[in-house]
Amino acid sequence: MARDNNGSPKIHQLDSNRWSVTYVLVVVGLCITFYILGAWQNTTPPTLDPTSNLATNAGCDCPCLRPGGSSSTNAVLDFDAHHESNLNVTPATNDKFPPCDLNFSEYTPCHDRTRGRRFERAMLVYRERHCPGNDELIRCLIPAPPKYKTPFKWPQSRDYAWYDNIPHKELSIEKAVQNWIQVDGDRFRFPGGGTMFPRGADAYIDDINALISLTDGSIRTAIDTGCGVASWGAYLLRRDIVTMSFAPRDTHEAQVQFALERGVPAMIGVMATQRLPYPARAFDMAHCSRCLIPWHAFDGLYLIEVDRVLRPGGFWILSGPPIHWKKYYQGWERTQEDLKNEQDSIEEVAKRLCWKKYIEKEDLAIWQKPFNHMECIESRKIYETTPQICKKDNADAGWYKKMEACITPLPEVSSPDEVAGEVLEKWPERAFAVPPRISRGTIPGLDSRKFEEDNAMWKERVTHYKKIILPLPKGRYRNVMDMNANLGGFAAALVKYPVWVMNVVPASSNQDTLGVIYERGFIGTYQDWCEAFSTYPRTYDLIHADGVFSIYQDRCDITYILLEMDRILRPEGTVIVRDTVEVLTKVQAITDGMRWNNQIIDHESGPFNPEKILVAVKTYWTADPSTQQ
Repeated sequence: MARDNNGSPKIHQLDSNRWSVTYVLVVVGLCITFYILGAWQNTTPPTLDPTSNLATNAGCDCPCLRPGGSSSTNAVLDFDAHHESNLNVTPATNDKFPPCDLNFSEYTPCHDRTRGRRFERAMLVYRERHCPGNDELIRCLIPAPPKYKTPFKWPQSRDYAWYDNIPHKELSIEKAVQNWIQVDGDRFRFPGGGTMFPRGADAYIDDINALISLTDGSIRTAIDTGCGVASWGAYLLRRDIVTMSFAPRDTHEAQVQFALERGVPAMIGVMATQRLPYPARAFDMAHCSRCLIPWHAFDGLYLIEVDRVLRPGGFWILSGPPIHWKKYYQGWERTQEDLKNEQDSIEEVAKRLCWKKYIEKEDLAIWQKPFNHMECIESRKIYETTPQICKKDNADAGWYKKMEACITPLPEVSSPDEVAGEVLEKWPERAFAVPPRISRGTIPGLDSRKFEEDNAMWKERVTHYKKIILPLPKGRYRNVMDMNANLGGFAAALVKYPVWVMNVVPASSNQDTLGVIYERGFIGTYQDWCEAFSTYPRTYDLIHADGVFSIYQDRCDITYILLEMDRILRPEGTVIVRDTVEVLTKVQAITDGMRWNNQIIDHESGPFNPEKILVAVKTYWTADPSTQQ
């Protein structure tokens, strides 16, 4: 730097330096201002027009989404249903994933009857899950039947379904006297009848309520074994009781499909040799109405399994053979001696499980599981009664786990009056109370603080979803699946909406949280997403996948997970996928060939979060009748 004789800087150089500093500060200030402005604009959720029309043919150019499905504030996804009446749609072609033939319209990969015939019929093994091997996997899109229409909205869907969506009249003929289902022009009508409730499910439930309280909030979760079209579960929803209904895919064609079409929770399942895919102490109430399960057979194995999934103090309700056999034995075409022996055998199994006979009145018999096992354990020390208490067993294990002829132990208690595993809050407080499995510290890494933080996080996320998917709180969706439910926070945040959520916990999760979800008063199941889910095609309106593809991308081909999502998603249904940008880019590349319109948007916290959200809508298309084989 130039200086005068006394070493001071020259004046003109000093002024120049001052202008340089000022210039730098102005430029930096402008950069910061425009950066903040740009970040603010990117955090604004995309505008979604509920009135725009979705292309009915998958092959046409959809005006509501920018090509390539990239994130844009100008992109528009259409979440409304547009096919609620009879439409003739010509299927599109030339997609990356072609449509399957029409005979795949009701394909259930892990409950395929042709594959099932390879397995033994003893104990109904052939009706358990038997999934296709890698050489049997299909890479095509399951088509909806011709003339498929958007299902009725809840609660109307409880009573009606479109015939074209499930074109099967078999049950309406076979169960005509029992009022399961009736054909009424272009639709099915569900009168609410059942084999043992000819006056309707509502009256039958009132009969149960006269014996045990169904309205005080103490009973929230139920399981219906051999559910038919799930009318019992459908009408329990009016009492704020949510039911996991299941039945096999058998000669009663499409009964579980009918249940889900009605907007009622259900799964394909059977009591055979494998445990049910639910945790221990999950249900407040279990039910069998002429479900044809041999409860007394195999040393009471099936009743032992009910005991495993029943909560302490829970109820088991039985109607149909052999209950009230003196009145019905002729109609059942069985001898009085045979029926009496069957009931005596069931009574004996229940007694050995330490259950007590709560009441038997006319067509209903009810047993109650003990609140703890103190007395039960002591009795086995004295009398060596079978079945014994299981030892060193993961009571919650329910994924491809063989049933065992031993009693699943309850958590230890310090007094005979104590409820094992703690008393649950009544519904609806149960949904947000800290679950006992967390408060007792039985799940490593979880405590009440993290539980509350999870609730707050999902409240924020669902608030964000409502801005993106405008029909979410308005009854557009009914059947919702959360593919990686964790603590059930997503379901809890939706509790005031007219939806129910199938909460899925991946079977290989580091933390088994399905028991927590049930303690909150929600339902769900274990599942390995490298395999197909136990449901029919087109049975869910909204599928939520939080981190699913990060979990499975190194375990199996995620293409088949997406094809499975497409199989179970209804036409014009919605998918929400949360994951990193890298993973979502892979997912989007696949879905671009699946007749989905999709868009990647920013995390609810803003553009700087590395996690993004992919929102997709499955387009409407149906099978070409000429592809029937």
